[in-house]
Amino acid sequence: MAARIIDGRAIAAQLTERISDDVALLKERHGITPGLAVVLVGQDPASQIYVRNKVKKTRELGMASIRHSLPEDASQEELLELINRINCDPKIHGLLVQLPLPGPIDEASVIEAIRPDKDVDGFHISNVGLLSRGKRGVVPCTPLGCLMLLKHELGSLEGCDAMVLGRSNIVGKPLANVLLHENCTVTIAHSRTRNLAEQCRRADILIAAVGRPALVKGSWIKPGATVIDVGINRLTDRNTGRSKIVGDVDFQQVSQIAGAVTPVPGGVGPMTIACLLANTYQACCRIHKLDDMPDASRV
Repeated sequence: MAARIIDGRAIAAQLTERISDDVALLKERHGITPGLAVVLVGQDPASQIYVRNKVKKTRELGMASIRHSLPEDASQEELLELINRINCDPKIHGLLVQLPLPGPIDEASVIEAIRPDKDVDGFHISNVGLLSRGKRGVVPCTPLGCLMLLKHELGSLEGCDAMVLGRSNIVGKPLANVLLHENCTVTIAHSRTRNLAEQCRRADILIAAVGRPALVKGSWIKPGATVIDVGINRLTDRNTGRSKIVGDVDFQQVSQIAGAVTPVPGGVGPMTIACLLANTYQACCRIHKLDDMPDASRV
C-alpha cells in the first residue's frame, strides 16, 4: 500500500491564513503591526531568492518587512553595527540574517549579536538553552515545521520512537529537543552511527536531515512509519543538463513501506517559511507582553 502524502503546501497555507487572521486581530485590538527585518550580505543567488520570498510572504500577511542589503565585501563591524540598529528599532520585532555569510564574517558572532527576543530563526544561544531546558523560547523554523506536520498527521506523539538523522545545530539537535518535549523516545543518528539501517527500522517516526540525496531506502523503514524528509539536494542530469530537487529519502521506495511521507519539494520547505512568520508574530506579542493574543503555532 502506498503511503499517504503529507502535503506541506496545504498545511502551510492553513497556517499562514491563520497567522494573517491573528495579525489582523493584533492590529484591531492593540494597534500594533509585527515587523520583520531581513539582512542579506552579498549576492548569492539562492539567498536572494529566499530573502525575496520571505519579504513577499511577510507583507502578504499584513506584517511590515524591511530588507537590508550589504555588499559582498562588507566588514563584520558594518554588519554588527546594522544589527545593533535593528535591535534598537521598536518597530522591528523579528530579525534574521540570511545564511551563509561571506567567508571572513564569523557567523556565530553575528547570531549572538541579535537580540534573543527578536531572534526569529531561534539560533541564539539563549533560545537554544531555553529549548534544551523545555522553557518558552523561539523554536527554529524547520524543526517547528516538522513538529507541526507530525502532529497534523499523527495527533499526539507521546510514546513514539523517533529517529533523527542528522545532528546539525539548525535542524537535528533542536528537533530532537522538540520531540523530547512531546514525550517521544528520541535517537539521533549521524555519520558515525553503526548499523544505521537497523536503527532506523525501529522508528515510528523518522526525520532525515543529512543533505545526502536518496540516502534513506525503503528497507530502512518500519512498515507504517511516518517519514519527514528535510533534505533539499539539487541533482543535474549529465545528458540533458536539467536539474531537479530531491530529498534525503528515496521517495519511490519509502512511499511503498511508510504509512505517511513528505514529498520534496512541497513538504517541509513551505512549512519553514510559514513558521518564520509565526515566530515573527509571536515575537511581537512577547515583546509587547500581550498575553491575550492567540498562539500562531497552535496545531
